[in-house]
Amino acid sequence: MQITILTSLLGACSMIVAMALPKPDSPGNIIPAPKVFIITMFPPEASIWYTKSPSNSSFGSLFANNITVPGFSPLFPQAHCTAESSVCLMTTGESEINAATSITSLWTSRLFDLRKTYFMIAGIAGVNPNHGTLADVAFAKYAVQVAMQYEFDARELPNDMWTGYIPQGSERPSQYPNSIYGTEVFEVNESLRDIAVDFAKTAKLNDSPLATAYRSQYNTATAARGSPYTKALRSPAITKCDTVTSDVFFSGALLGQAFENTTRLFTNGSGIYCMTNQEDNAILASLLRGATNQLLDFARVIIMRSGSNFDRPHPGISCMDNLFHVTQGGFIPSLENLFNAGNPVVRGILAQWETKFAAGITPKNYIGDMFGTLGGKPDFGPGYQTNDNPITDETAPNSVSVSAPLPSRATLKRSAPLHFKNRAPSSSPYSIWGKEMGGYGVTQIWKRDEAAGIVPAVQETNMGVGNGTIGEVTKVKVQGKSVVDNPIGKGKYGAFIAGEAHK
Repeated sequence: MQITILTSLLGACSMIVAMALPKPDSPGNIIPAPKVFIITMFPPEASIWYTKSPSNSSFGSLFANNITVPGFSPLFPQAHCTAESSVCLMTTGESEINAATSITSLWTSRLFDLRKTYFMIAGIAGVNPNHGTLADVAFAKYAVQVAMQYEFDARELPNDMWTGYIPQGSERPSQYPNSIYGTEVFEVNESLRDIAVDFAKTAKLNDSPLATAYRSQYNTATAARGSPYTKALRSPAITKCDTVTSDVFFSGALLGQAFENTTRLFTNGSGIYCMTNQEDNAILASLLRGATNQLLDFARVIIMRSGSNFDRPHPGISCMDNLFHVTQGGFIPSLENLFNAGNPVVRGILAQWETKFAAGITPKNYIGDMFGTLGGKPDFGPGYQTNDNPITDETAPNSVSVSAPLPSRATLKRSAPLHFKNRAPSSSPYSIWGKEMGGYGVTQIWKRDEAAGIVPAVQETNMGVGNGTIGEVTKVKVQGKSVVDNPIGKGKYGAFIAGEAHK
């Protein structure tokens, strides 16, 4: 019997944290009940929110309340919230294991009342040029765990096989998996997704000259591909299409085609793979388990991804070039567009809370996993796995058992305001912002539309890799001074720190 590390971590974390629930009320201590919880995966995604949320056109500073959550990543140990904790943000750490562990720690901590919270995954992604372009912002209905398959090295494939990825329990790429773990596909509330898209379409999306130039190179037909990637050639837009999850950061047309096939197969032909990621299915698996314990509402989940890099090369370059050597120019505008598209979603939920969102948005589609864990009949997956009936709790077949009731008010010890060791005062032209413990090798994350001299403004950016986190050279101007950061140093992320402004 195969047991995944992800499943083990989710279960272990639930048991450990459930044993340490908050004590009864104490005067002056209340449990925050966020209306929106933004989920980011690594510092650049969080930094754009930290920087722009205090503006008059947003919802307020995310550093007003900083709450340490046991089980969060040691690099990102706190959830950061506005003054009334109506909006909070967390950073999970990259990859499925980090994401699952951090999200499970959130809802098992009982430090938040999450029963009416809207969760918005807000991360950058690789983008499939068949269905999108650099700096697009996609809102998904499905998340598909495409790497949950058998794999053969391409050099050892039989002559009649076109890919090395075979669904588990099957023998051909076109056969539905006969061995189901349950996390292969998640479907979220399509009605909420459509509302989020309507909010996001009010935003003006950013772009870059580098991205515009790079897109144009997909306007070529080849023998292998009879027509250009027409959707890759347009300007950034808000789109509706789906995400695929894989811990492996892949590059190439053959892998892209294989995972397009997997997406169609696992969703019974209705999924459209446009964005790649390393976390979505893990986050959704954890949130679904929180929902089965009535600690949150899975109908209040939004998946938003912005395309930072193409998942496959344009005609004339190699997969290695696509991953390591070309300058795509999508990294910065994709980060900016997470906020540009996501901010009106958050503000829309807050503005219409009493009239619309507090009661929830009733889904018209099935929501949940392949097993029908939350009830209803999945519109994807093999019905014979569950005889077309949802999975029920073996110990309580007619109800969902909750290990302990959520207190109406519980003790919460608030931490002191967050102060980073190397953070300059906010009035300084060299302000350091968005810096989490540990840091990452993206040397500058900035606000392009701020007044000159407050935050570094983009002058020129050269990416050394598609998503910009492995090699980057940045020129910025700070109060008229030209600042040049060297390419990232040793190791995967190098020596530089996210959000650091160098004099």
